[in-house]
Amino acid sequence: MEEKKRITSFQDLEVYRNSYSSMLIVMKDIVPKLPSNEKYDLVDQLSRACKAIPRLIAEGYAKKHQKAGFQKYLDDAMAECNEMVVSLNQSKDLYSQNIDVQLCIQLIDHYDKYGRQLYKLSKAWDSFKRR
Repeated sequence: MEEKKRITSFQDLEVYRNSYSSMLIVMKDIVPKLPSNEKYDLVDQLSRACKAIPRLIAEGYAKKHQKAGFQKYLDDAMAECNEMVVSLNQSKDLYSQNIDVQLCIQLIDHYDKYGRQLYKLSKAWDSFKRR
């Protein structure tokens, strides 16, 4: 049976590490390929939301001793994951000639997974605190 690593930092959370990695991909491989007329819409939305998820996890972890405080940040991060799914679908459907559609599909799947992971983390946090 695989031994669980002790969580001593927000950087130990798989959902933090993975959402940070996905943010790098979005910022390097999706955002620059969107047309300039999307600068204040899809570009802004994708940039803001993908950066917000790991930031919210990190900020929330600092309030892990406050159930309601941590919960709020996890809820906000889940909302940003949903925004990423919608924005990536819009990017894929509107600008398939500019961007890698398969990469968008993979990222949509990842952000959907991160939302589920954040939900499970929020439900299980009390047991994590006792470890």
